[in-house]
Amino acid sequence: MQHTDHFDVLLKDTVNLSQPKLDMLSERVEAIYQALRKNEEIGSLVQDKLPQGSWAHRTIINPVGNNEFDADFMLQMEENPDWSDSPKTYVEQVYAALHRNSTYKNMPHTRKCRCVQLTYANSMHVDIVPYLTLGNGRQVIVNRDEDDWEDTNPEGFTAWMHDKDGVAGGNLRKVIRLMKYLRDHKNSFTGTRSIILTTLLGEQVASIRKLNEPGYYSNIPTALFHIVRDLDEWLQDRPTKPSIVDPSGAAAPDGSRVTFDHRWDQSTYSYFRERIHVHAAEIEAAYYEPDKEESVRRWQTIFGDGFKAPEPSTNGRKFPASTSAAAVATTTVGRSGRAG
Repeated sequence: MQHTDHFDVLLKDTVNLSQPKLDMLSERVEAIYQALRKNEEIGSLVQDKLPQGSWAHRTIINPVGNNEFDADFMLQMEENPDWSDSPKTYVEQVYAALHRNSTYKNMPHTRKCRCVQLTYANSMHVDIVPYLTLGNGRQVIVNRDEDDWEDTNPEGFTAWMHDKDGVAGGNLRKVIRLMKYLRDHKNSFTGTRSIILTTLLGEQVASIRKLNEPGYYSNIPTALFHIVRDLDEWLQDRPTKPSIVDPSGAAAPDGSRVTFDHRWDQSTYSYFRERIHVHAAEIEAAYYEPDKEESVRRWQTIFGDGFKAPEPSTNGRKFPASTSAAAVATTTVGRSGRAG
């Protein structure tokens, strides 16, 4: 059985990052951006900021336990000819700018391969990724470890994600969040990067699948069942790690398409392939189980106790399982009919 209302509760109360945290993220990124714009050394090079990764794609989820949640943003910078021989200088200079800032100098900030990571106590960290369009039109980020450029097209990837999610009726993003939850909270297919997981799930979504079955992505459990099953079939046909092409269309200087192949190895791929095969069978069994209680039990075996029914309705209105009785009373006093 599908239990779409249970999935709504699971996402809202367990999987999704809360709106207050998303608002806090936006505020902190804006503050970092303004501080870098005002920096005397690099401020003239700072042009814009762009959400990146799960934040941009709306696939960000709650962290495990008391762990920090994280988000990336692209710091769009103008090319400095004096740094052309050493791309890692952009990361070094962003790090130095934070180190000079009165607000951020005492906060943990670390140089990573492609970013500067700024950590807020007991809440979150932000990865600041220098991003440039070079004079030849090449869009790049820095690989500090190799002191070289990496080709990228963040807006192209976000547009691809938007298109795929549209085909799936807005359910692809929810499926990705659910699968990231399995990876992070249930320790399944650990080691598979989010960019690869997002790409592989998204590539299974196709309009042609809806020609014979218009409801192929009609709701969350149906989209989850079909996308994971289709991914499983694709993986089972490929025992050897396949090449995963960046769907944004990003290309290297020689014209070859950028891939994510360097982000995992055969061992990680084999484990991912094995775990997706297991999950596809579990999801199919829960989806087609005719007994309501047994079906819920099967879904809970996959997703845990957060998979549950909404709280009973009050005056015809349903409240999520996390809503307290006091909140229900406060919300309903003095009102009649349906909320607008």
